[in-house]
Amino acid sequence: MLVQGVSLPEPLQIAGKKPWEIRHLDTLELWKFGDYKHYTRLELLAAVFGIPTSKEDLDGSQVNTTFHLEKDINRIKKYCRKDVEVTARVYLAMHPQLDEMELEMVHLEDSPKDHKD
Repeated sequence: MLVQGVSLPEPLQIAGKKPWEIRHLDTLELWKFGDYKHYTRLELLAAVFGIPTSKEDLDGSQVNTTFHLEKDINRIKKYCRKDVEVTARVYLAMHPQLDEMELEMVHLEDSPKDHKD
């Protein structure tokens, strides 16, 4: 976000904060149950809970090429939005007490920078 000139939203401004002051959760932290693993793929978590993957058209390893060579920002935005939706669905699956919550995707207006040539 910062590289593209997009300001970080307040919940992501974590520099200098103590762990208990950070307001977001990492699905890895929720999934590792005290283990010392350093990485669990979102795709694996989604599969475990029967959630369709966000990696249908693109995955994280292809974003660099898609941006720099293909210049297809819309494809990247679609992938990122789907990733956020899958992450939210995984979070809700890991918290069955929140079962009555409904997930609503809200697409904010595109940044003027998205339309820059």
